[in-house]
Amino acid sequence: TPGVKFRADFSQATVAPRQHRLFHRIGWSPAARNCAFERLGKREVQQALINHLLDAARVDQEPLENERVEVDLAAVLRSCATAACLRYHVPPENVELNLVPGVVWARPLDIEMLFRNLIDNALKYAGDPPWVGIESRPQGCGRVITRISDNGPGIPADLRRKIFGRFVRAGNELERSKPGTGLGLFIVRTLARRLRGRVSVSSRVPAPGTVFEVELPGEPALEEEPAAAGALPQQG
Repeated sequence: TPGVKFRADFSQATVAPRQHRLFHRIGWSPAARNCAFERLGKREVQQALINHLLDAARVDQEPLENERVEVDLAAVLRSCATAACLRYHVPPENVELNLVPGVVWARPLDIEMLFRNLIDNALKYAGDPPWVGIESRPQGCGRVITRISDNGPGIPADLRRKIFGRFVRAGNELERSKPGTGLGLFIVRTLARRLRGRVSVSSRVPAPGTVFEVELPGEPALEEEPAAAGALPQQG
């Protein structure tokens, strides 16, 4: 079966011994790993699972002090949005940016993983045609708030706490129509907490959709730059 075949591919070819050790470190039993493997039925989501498992293993590793640097949050958000548009074949003009430059003190990989997963999630579950809004601005009290909005079907209120669990996905209908691993939002919540921040989810009002809000310690960027607003630039 596809799941059995993938388990063989996963153990024998795709994942290096060092990566196997990362998976073991986060304490997943064979049953938990098989739960993820059984979600797979198409080749295109196999690599996504491996990437999510590796991300989930990395979030368990505390960064060294010398790995924490000033991270340009607006630049990370633009980069993640551009990559997600290419990955999901979405025109860049369907992503609306409203970014006031701000910095956070963190390991760059952690910030990239956090917002890559949120932006990927927004584009994957957006409506037809898809629309995603990305807004970020310092709050003047040592915090930076970033909101990722989409025009998808939304998340029922009774599932909004559960979706941040490991291997949890929002409903059978979405599982049938949108392949996934159930790890992305677990990674987001874990990283937000480790960065002394928080993540919350709400409905987009009055239009349909979902808003994820991430609050992190940060401050305005020192350089005097205008706010980056509008759609992503067209790819050449």
